[in-house]
Amino acid sequence: MNATTAPDTVFEAHRPRLFALAYRMLGTRSEAEDLVQDAWLRWHQTDRDAIRDAEAWLVTAATRLGIDRLRAARHERLAYPGPWLPEPLSVDDAPGPEHRTDLFQQVSLAFLAVLERLGPEERAAFLLKEAFDYDYDQIAALLDRSEANCRQMVHRARERLLAGRPRFAVEPERHRELLERFMHAARQGDRRAIVGLLDADARLVADGGGKARAVIRPLLGADRIARLYWAVARRNGYSDWRMGTINGEAAVLGYTNGVLTSATVAVSDGERIVELFTLRNPDKLGIAQ
Repeated sequence: MNATTAPDTVFEAHRPRLFALAYRMLGTRSEAEDLVQDAWLRWHQTDRDAIRDAEAWLVTAATRLGIDRLRAARHERLAYPGPWLPEPLSVDDAPGPEHRTDLFQQVSLAFLAVLERLGPEERAAFLLKEAFDYDYDQIAALLDRSEANCRQMVHRARERLLAGRPRFAVEPERHRELLERFMHAARQGDRRAIVGLLDADARLVADGGGKARAVIRPLLGADRIARLYWAVARRNGYSDWRMGTINGEAAVLGYTNGVLTSATVAVSDGERIVELFTLRNPDKLGIAQ
């Protein structure tokens, strides 16, 4: 390993972790890739002889870049047509039994959507603690905050993310079964069955990006959501919906003439669906084309 190749070798060893952090921070593949590239540029422009811990330096750089981008993105998303949802890394309409969720490449789309409720630094602190198992002293040094302040941020983030959501983890098989039953009921426009599968205070969020038909604000309540799917079934007739996965989690995938036009994931308590997140923006579904 010579002097000219060593910096790239070191950086490439940490690239998967940097991309995983960037994607969780920003929620889109392209922005995460841009952030990692910016971190690479900073790595090459710094005095590496003065760096004791390459991983700590790179994660710090990526986190601070992510916070800056999130602050800018919040202003951009105010002008976004309707709700904004994250962009999936992977869509699979036929996951085999060997399918596994990779910690560094896959993350629940529903989880990413909920992270949008957090402020930039709060999101960074929460991810570093919960997703990457950093200690509070490490997070404090990285964010240039006190340990007490970082503990408070992570605690507030947990409370905000758990508010109104199921308290206990649901077995993936049970969750998938519930979503599949919802798919069949929605395909038929069966309002009674849909209401029976939804929590009374269920919430639907759809992202059309101004490029596809979608509700422009969150839809609240089982009855209202059921009426929407009833109307869609009456208007469109039989829909080509299939069970698949998005970022490794169960999803309902909708196709028109063989082209993916919608993707829905859910949050459930094992008995009822609490939240539905539907992507219809074709720019965010291009990964499957």
